[in-house]
Amino acid sequence: MKPELAAVPPMRESMVDRISDSLRRELEAGNFRPGDRLPSEHELTRIHSVSRAVVREAIAALRADGLVEARKGAGVFALDPATREARPFDGLTTARISSVIELLELRTACEVESAALAATRRSPSQLEAILDAHRVVERCLREGQPTRDADFEFHLAIANATQNRRFPEFLQLIRSGIIPRGELQGGQPGERPRDYNLHLQDEHSRIVDAILEADGIAAAQRMKEHLRGSLERYQELLRAGGSAA
Repeated sequence: MKPELAAVPPMRESMVDRISDSLRRELEAGNFRPGDRLPSEHELTRIHSVSRAVVREAIAALRADGLVEARKGAGVFALDPATREARPFDGLTTARISSVIELLELRTACEVESAALAATRRSPSQLEAILDAHRVVERCLREGQPTRDADFEFHLAIANATQNRRFPEFLQLIRSGIIPRGELQGGQPGERPRDYNLHLQDEHSRIVDAILEADGIAAAQRMKEHLRGSLERYQELLRAGGSAA
C-alpha cells in the first residue's frame, strides 16, 4: 500500500539562490568592481531578512564560481571575472536549445543509474524527501506556478538517496542549466516551454512508484523514459526552428 500524500506547504524560492543570484547579477553588471567590498554579512541579513547561515551559503556559491574572495577580518571582495580560470560547465546556458540537448544527454547517462541506486538504497527519510518533492511539483502544476525549481529538487532528492554524494554534487554543479526555461519559446523567465509539463507528473509518478517498490530496474527504465521524453521534445523544438532567448 502506498503512503498517504499529506498536504504540503507552499513552496518558496530558495533564499540562498535568491541572494546569490541577486549578487551575481550586480557583479556581472559591474556594480561591484574588482576589489570592491560587498555588503557585510550583517547588512545582507538585514536587507534580505534571512539568517547568517543563509547569507554564508549564498556567498559560498559565489566563491565557488570564482566571483568573490573572502579576506579574514576584512570581508568579501569582488574579483575580476576576466582573470577567473575556465572551469567545466562554464558554458552552460538554457538560452540555446543545442546546449539543453547536450545537457539532457549527459543527465540521462547519470540519472538513470541514480534512480536505480535510489530505489534500492534510500532510507525512510530520503524516501519521504522524494515524496515531498513530488508533491510540490504536483502543487505547482495544479496552481499554475513555475515548476523549474521544484523539478530540480525532485531530481536532487533522488540523487541524495543513492547514498553516493557524487550524484547530488554533479546535479548541483550543472544546476544553472539542468531544468530548461521557457525563454526558448519566448516565455517568461522561470516558465517551461509550451507543453513541457504535459507529461511531467505522470512520468515523475512512475519513477516514484518504482522507488517505493524498491525496484531498481524499473526505476532506471522510467527515469530513462522521462529524460528521453524531455530530450525528444527539445529535439522537435530544434527541428521546428525554436529560437534562443
